[in-house]
Amino acid sequence: MANGTGSRRVRARALGFWDDFRAFALKGSVVDLAVAVIIGGAFGSVISSMVEDVLMPALINPLLSQAGTDWREAVVGPGIRLGSFLGTILDFLIIALVLYLIIRTFESLKRKEAATAEPSVEEKLNDTLTRLTDYLEGRPER
Repeated sequence: MANGTGSRRVRARALGFWDDFRAFALKGSVVDLAVAVIIGGAFGSVISSMVEDVLMPALINPLLSQAGTDWREAVVGPGIRLGSFLGTILDFLIIALVLYLIIRTFESLKRKEAATAEPSVEEKLNDTLTRLTDYLEGRPER
């Protein structure tokens, strides 16, 4: 009998754990984060391709063509791959610029939304108190 009770407890704990995990994993913020990571990874791949296949050949290869090398093969000193490093820096700068523009746009939309939003409870209370004070001050004394 004690053995059956123990296994029920273990099963109940396991089910409780899975219920808690499911509730956590399906929260809106966790799902949003997962979507953001996936889209961010895809966006990073697109930017890397643009840098490697379009920008670096157009910007750096003309400078290196006189030396007879490709930007990916540009090496300084003992194995310092300068071309690859510059490509990675350009990736970062483009992604940082795009994120800055997105965040700035969201902030400006929030400011516009806040400006058109209803007055806060504090503002309503202050307005009511002001009207009450004006009413009481304007009342004839008895």
